[in-house]
Amino acid sequence: MRRVLFDVAALISRVVLGVIFVAHGWQKWQGGLGAAAGQFREMGVPMPELSAGFAAIVELVGGALLILGLLVRPVALLLLIDMIGAIVFVHAGHGVLSQNGGWELPAALGALSLLLAALGGGRIGLDGIFHSMFLRRRERRIAEDDLAAHRPARRAEPTTVVTEGPETQVRPEGGPTAQVRPEGGPTTPVRPEGEVEQPNVPRQPNAPRPGHLNDEDMRDIDALVSDEPTQQKPPNR
Repeated sequence: MRRVLFDVAALISRVVLGVIFVAHGWQKWQGGLGAAAGQFREMGVPMPELSAGFAAIVELVGGALLILGLLVRPVALLLLIDMIGAIVFVHAGHGVLSQNGGWELPAALGALSLLLAALGGGRIGLDGIFHSMFLRRRERRIAEDDLAAHRPARRAEPTTVVTEGPETQVRPEGGPTAQVRPEGGPTTPVRPEGEVEQPNVPRQPNAPRPGHLNDEDMRDIDALVSDEPTQQKPPNR
């Protein structure tokens, strides 16, 4: 509730202060910067041309920005500097009351500018709208970062690197071995882990299968056909 009251009070203060400054700035601009510089020279303001241009632009443009609620803090600071200059160089020697040329009005305007520079212009204005948009984007970005941080990361599959000579094999844990072949070199198949290399055993002649004759039986048949006596076989031991 207090924040809402502050926003409403800041809005009213901004609009009233902006209208007053726009009126003073427009008066200087409509009368011409040369005439305003002449008046500043008569009042003893240093660098009258530069001071008149600064006062006209800051009061006219700054007042409009206060009404819109845009760049309230820097604009209020510039208007405070303008009012301090008016008090020091023009109104300080004429007392307090404005009817005698005193510093009553510039002091009130400067004090309100100081308040806006310190506290801001509230949420009812362009500054408040831009600030709310920035906060929403920031909160959304923080929420996305938190979600990405708490999201379970994909488990990397452990691998085993086996080096045999010029060949390098990369084997996932529990899986087959993948071979990495050097550039330009031959590819050699890789055995999966757990397979035992069989020794090279010379192939034995096959035993005679039933119904087939071996070489000795063929020699006996040839001897019978040629009427030659067969040699007596030694008994098997």
